[in-house]
Parts: sequence; structure tokens; C-alpha cells
Amino acid sequence: MRPSGLVGGVDEAGRGCVLGPLVVAGVSVDARGARDLEEMGVKDSKLLTARRRESLFPEILKVAQHVHWTGIAPREIDEVVLNGRRLRKLNYLEAVYFARVIDRLGAGRVTVDASDILPERFRDDIRGNMAARCRVVAVHKADRDYPVVSAASIVAKVVRDREVDLIRQKEGDFGSGYPSDPATRSFFAEKMKKGEPFPDYVRRSWKTWGRIEQTLLDRF
Repeated sequence: MRPSGLVGGVDEAGRGCVLGPLVVAGVSVDARGARDLEEMGVKDSKLLTARRRESLFPEILKVAQHVHWTGIAPREIDEVVLNGRRLRKLNYLEAVYFARVIDRLGAGRVTVDASDILPERFRDDIRGNMAARCRVVAVHKADRDYPVVSAASIVAKVVRDREVDLIRQKEGDFGSGYPSDPATRSFFAEKMKKGEPFPDYVRRSWKTWGRIEQTLLDRF
């Protein structure tokens, strides 16, 4: 076990979105940093407004010993969703990237928000791809229950939102980018009606596209 007084947390943002990267972020802190995170009121990024996340982001960077994030591009997501063998699809791809982030945190113990229905399997997949020696704990709702994971979720969400905003500035308003959003479905339905190819920022493997296409065909 690595002799380190640091504890870390890792989480992701953008898993269910139909466009943009899936961002994995990690944060590690010492004992004082852990207290600072609690005092500043970090919580699951989904429970915070965008403004609050942005205000917490630089504060997290100040108190953390290490912060690291990385993005998984739509093309790589599509490859594993469409062609990955059983148990080597999106959950496993996330585990690979979680491992890469953990390797950069210098922590003796890292808690992660488990993507897999079986946290132990997600933990083992992460361990199998790590170079660092540290204890990994995978639990559901870790972003709610562990402040260091909450901090990681905020970092991941802020970084991803900034990436999506860059796409929006170039492409126009496509809504939230989630398949449940009527504005998102309408935006891409118009592109499909015009026969436009999907841009690189879109995840082609999502079932949303088939449903939109079928809806368009049903009109004729």
C-alpha cells in the first residue's frame, strides 16, 4: 500500500448525454483539505446550480493536493457500446479511465462513485488497470456521501459543461444534450431531415437516434 496521508475521490459527468465527452475527474486532499471541503459545502454536483459549481471549482483547486481530469471522446464511447464484448462496454471503459485518474492522485485510499450495478466488479476493473498502489473503494452514491467524491463530481461537471458550451457556441442551441430534452431531440431531428451527417461531437451509438429516425419515417 502506498504510504500516503492523502485520500482521493473520483467521479464522472456526462454518461447519459448524447453529445460531448464523458469527463472523469479526481481530487485528492490531506486531512486539512478534507475539512476544508466539508466547510465549503461541496455536494453532489447534480444538486448544485451551475453558478455554484463554478464558484466552488477554484476553491477545490486551492485546497486539493492533486486534481486531474480527462475526457472520453464520443468516438471511443461508440466503439465500446457498439462493438465491445460482454462486460467490456461502457462500465469497463469508465473503469479504465478511473484508473488513469487515480494514478495521478498520489492517494493511499480512493473512493469512487460506482457506475456498475456491482460496485465490487467496478472496483476490480479499476484495480486491474492501475499502475499506482492504493486502496480503492467503490460505492453507489459516493458523490452524495463522501465530500472528496463530491468535489470530484463538481470538477467533472464544470469541465464537461465548459466543453459543451464550446460546442453550443459553434453549433447553436441544442438544449441540454440529454435524450429526454425535447429541444435536443428537435435540434437533431432537423439535421436528420436534412440528411446531414452526425458531427464528431455526437455519440452515434445512443438508441435516441434510432427512435428519432423511426419517428421521422412514421410521418410518411
